[in-house]
Amino acid sequence: MSDSKTISAAVANLYNTYPFPPEPLLDEPPPGYNWRWNWLAAYSFCTGRKPQKQNIRILDAGCGTGVGTEYLVHLNPEASVVGIDLSAGALEVAKERCQRSGANRVEFHHLSLYDVEQLPGYFDFINCVGVLHHLPDPIRGIQALAKKLAPGGLMHIFVYGELGRWEIQLMQKAIALLQGEKRGDYRDGVQVGRKIFSSLPENNRIVKREKERWSLENQRDECFADMYVHPQEIDYNIETLFELIGASGLEFIGFSNPSFWDLERLLGKAPELIERAQNLSDRQRYRLIELLDPEVTHYEFFLGRPPLAKADWSEDKILLAAIPELNPCIDGFPSHCIFNYDYQIVNLSPAELEFLQNCNSHSTVAEILANVQLSLDEVRKFLKQQLILLTPA
Repeated sequence: MSDSKTISAAVANLYNTYPFPPEPLLDEPPPGYNWRWNWLAAYSFCTGRKPQKQNIRILDAGCGTGVGTEYLVHLNPEASVVGIDLSAGALEVAKERCQRSGANRVEFHHLSLYDVEQLPGYFDFINCVGVLHHLPDPIRGIQALAKKLAPGGLMHIFVYGELGRWEIQLMQKAIALLQGEKRGDYRDGVQVGRKIFSSLPENNRIVKREKERWSLENQRDECFADMYVHPQEIDYNIETLFELIGASGLEFIGFSNPSFWDLERLLGKAPELIERAQNLSDRQRYRLIELLDPEVTHYEFFLGRPPLAKADWSEDKILLAAIPELNPCIDGFPSHCIFNYDYQIVNLSPAELEFLQNCNSHSTVAEILANVQLSLDEVRKFLKQQLILLTPA
């Protein structure tokens, strides 16, 4: 397929046949959180400080069945949310999902990303997960979204990575070959794909990858179809990813899974290689990491539109005058053992727990430390761990 309208129609047909994601509808708010969808947590991650306003406008671009949209509404109680999608069938599910869970500060539009300029005004936060790589022209798509991002706003993006999806690409091509003229019949494609998997030897590389990584979610036909019989997919590597980012005209703030992009985890036993890598640009280091660890199935990252002021807490005086509060995306507090924003376990000392218990959004760091035996460097560690938000004096 080469015609943009033909591709868009085929994509819409897939999601009308198999609305995605297929998560169940609940009569209550969704469980847990995704910090990337929480304005307070995401803004602090990107800038080092709490945002000045919470009554923002959020766009869920390519919302599908509204799984992310629902979280965006419940995690941001002062925000108004708009969801758009190409699939009318998926949008109907999204509307029911949000209605049933009480996510009532949202409106939906049957709209392509290319036509997002039809929405009035600008958005402070744009979420675009799993969408751009399914467009016939992702650059046109990201540019359309960038035009709707307000000054000082953030955009969260998720696109596929080619290295970790190599076996998926092979299966996609194999299914397409066997479907022949029936390609575009997505139910037939799912049947063909499942028959292939049940027929291949157990030690087949594609089978082993499916079993170790994807088989649990792919028990659902909606997930299997989205992965293996999608009519349009563009997978990225670091070089092509930054071509996409550059075309947006926005600032690259950083990956939202920064631990993966830490070269120390791969070459920490060879400090001389780490030293050599210091001569590389950031982009070259990212490329080195994905070449050495080709498990990259996707890239998730934040972009921003200047002016986006980033806080500097290196001066003790400035830090002491700041007002701390708990990051809304932690779990298990108050306890000496909690989950941080990424659901990783953090063990707190008695003093650390006492400090966090006093982060009431009123007292300054100096006022809390007057009664808690903790150093400023330990306070900075809280910020690095995303356990607290800071408001400058």
